[in-house]
Amino acid sequence: MPAVWRWALLVAVALVALAVALWPRGGSRDAARPAGTVESAGAATSSDRAAAGLPQCPRPAPDAVGRGPLAGLTLDCLADGSPVDLAAALAGKPAVLNLWAYWCGPCRKELPDLSAYAARAGTAVTVLTVHADPAPTKGLGLLAALRQDGGSVRIPGVEDADGKVRAAVGAPNVLPVTVLLRADGSIAKTVVRPFAGVEDIVATVAAELGVAA
Repeated sequence: MPAVWRWALLVAVALVALAVALWPRGGSRDAARPAGTVESAGAATSSDRAAAGLPQCPRPAPDAVGRGPLAGLTLDCLADGSPVDLAAALAGKPAVLNLWAYWCGPCRKELPDLSAYAARAGTAVTVLTVHADPAPTKGLGLLAALRQDGGSVRIPGVEDADGKVRAAVGAPNVLPVTVLLRADGSIAKTVVRPFAGVEDIVATVAAELGVAA
């Protein structure tokens, strides 16, 4: 083989090897996330929290014992970043636990309805939202935008960056999802759909938890 051919062959082999080395492998870890979302938007600031205007998260009674699938699960409150023992904080009273994310269109419509329901139900039931995405600043940003638009969400919420609540309650990988909890911490029903409005929430909670509003 002439020297020039051998040289050309060596160059070709080198180029093929380089192409193989640079070829992307495997799928993206964000393939299941909506386009335009990010893995993290950094820690929420006090101004982020103030703009959202959320109330403080429920706190456990001194003798509260957390039971059920949420036992031992602690998440940060969106209002101030303080840790919340979910099972203990919700113990002793029926609860409505709503999983949402800033990029979820139906969630944006549902959150004000949940807030209106919470105001209507009063102390008979605890309503708590769970931002199921690792970008708390974007979740707080949506809540601030709703507040400016007149759809204020005046219910407490926690940040769940790692999907711990979803895993604990066995919820499917869709949003929104609402988990109805009995006073003993057990699950009465998992609602895998958006509510049609406040009256839908009232009827569903009354049927599953026996709480009138």
